[in-house]
Parts: sequence; structure tokens; C-alpha cells
Amino acid sequence: MTLQATPPEPVVYVVDDDASVRAALEDLLASVGLQVRAFASTGEFMAHPRGEAPGCLVLDVRMPGQSGMDFQRQMAERGIALPVVFITGHGDIAMGVEAMKNGAIEFLTKPFRDQDLLDAIHAGIGKDRERLREAAQLAELRARWESLSAGEQDVARLVVTGLLNKQIAAQLGISEITVKVRRGHAMRKMQAPSLADLVRLTARLGF
Repeated sequence: MTLQATPPEPVVYVVDDDASVRAALEDLLASVGLQVRAFASTGEFMAHPRGEAPGCLVLDVRMPGQSGMDFQRQMAERGIALPVVFITGHGDIAMGVEAMKNGAIEFLTKPFRDQDLLDAIHAGIGKDRERLREAAQLAELRARWESLSAGEQDVARLVVTGLLNKQIAAQLGISEITVKVRRGHAMRKMQAPSLADLVRLTARLGF
């Protein structure tokens, strides 16, 4: 019997230049059993290695140096998909709208209720957990595709366009029986019971 690996516990990252705020948030999050990593600046956060655990970033809007809003844009440019919950003592409606348009989970103005922050964090962790699950599925699907030979990949690409075996044979300059064999191998390796399944799987790969 194969034992499944225990999924990593989620991590909440807190970036706020106010030490008292960081300490209060660490206590709050630890009290509900969440792992916390706190940083005084976005630079410190970026220098800290992040694993594959699902997570959420609690980010102050106004800090010396780089602001939270600027850092949110930088995260998008660098492909950092960690969900963001903004906290601020100086927010306004326009700022909140911009943050949410850029993908923030929540924009909370201090003082805020602890439960509102916890709800937003749990929503962020849930979103990140789903992202990681989908990424793992896509990586496994890519591995299946890479297990196909070049000839099987050629046939599969044409099969999903709706071409008949004889049309694929003519286009690739191979026999129809070779097309059938490669098609069967491709569907088996891709774990696609039907043509519709193969179309769906290759669409996820961008074909």
C-alpha cells in the first residue's frame, strides 16, 4: 500500500513596516493554527525562499520604499500568483477598487475586525490551494504528452482537429494502419478513453 504524502500546511506571509502590527498579526494567526512569516519590507519578503505550500500575503499599502500597491503590480509582472489581502490605515475607495481590479482578495481599512481578516486569508489560501492543484494536474498532463513519440504527437495533433485517419495518413505521408496504431498509443498514454477526452486534454495543453 502506497502512502500519500501529507500536503504542506498553508503559510501566511505578513509584510508591514510597523513591528507592533506584525506582532499582533502573528499572534492572531498563530491563535487559529496558521503558520506565519512576517517581514518589515517587500525586499525582505522577496529574499525569503517560498516553498510549494499554499499561502496568502497580508500586505500593508503604505510603507517606506516600495508601496504595497506597487509591489502587487511587480508580483504580477514576475508571475508570483500568491493571493493578496491588503491592510491599510490610509486607504480610500479608489485605491481599494484598483487593488481589487488587480486581483486582491480583500482591501481592509484599519481598524478592521479580526474575523474579516481571517475570512479573507482563508479565502486566499483556498484560492492558492486550487491554483497549486491545477498546476500539478497540468504538469502531470504535460508529462503524459511528453511520453508520446514524435510520430504519436503528430497524429494526435491532427486527430483533435477532426481529420479522418485516411486524411491524416495522406498529410503525414504514412499508411492508414500506422495512423491507427499511433492514434491508439497516443490515447492510451494520454489516458483518453474517447476522442472527446483527447480533445479536452490537448486543449488544456494549448493545442
